[in-house]
Amino acid sequence: MTRLAAFQRVVSQYADIADSLLVYIEEAHPSDGWVSSDAPYQIPKHRCLEDRLNAAQLMLSEVPGSNVVVDNMDNSSNAAYGAYFERLYIVRDERVVYQGGRGPEGYRISELRNWLEQYRNDLMNSQTAVLHV
Repeated sequence: MTRLAAFQRVVSQYADIADSLLVYIEEAHPSDGWVSSDAPYQIPKHRCLEDRLNAAQLMLSEVPGSNVVVDNMDNSSNAAYGAYFERLYIVRDERVVYQGGRGPEGYRISELRNWLEQYRNDLMNSQTAVLHV
């Protein structure tokens, strides 16, 4: 199973408690740069925002129905979150509450799943009933 497929499975499993967003950043292995032998697509380095938007369409085709946005050409999201090459985050109330390791080695979908499962359990255990007498 690909990472995107595993991510999409977690997104579906926890859709009742979390929204998801994929941010497409600069291409890690552009076809006109540091080429990866196992890259599923040949995507050249983005020269303009339109190039990046076109590449993000390929990602969207891998995870239909997901919310996908693109980083700007200054790569400010990538710089702010240290996401290069790929990274998992959970943001709650405008604060990062989970930061996964840098991919590909540090990418642990199981950690994301565990965090969300604990959060779901915490939500279920904290719910209180209000009785009107």
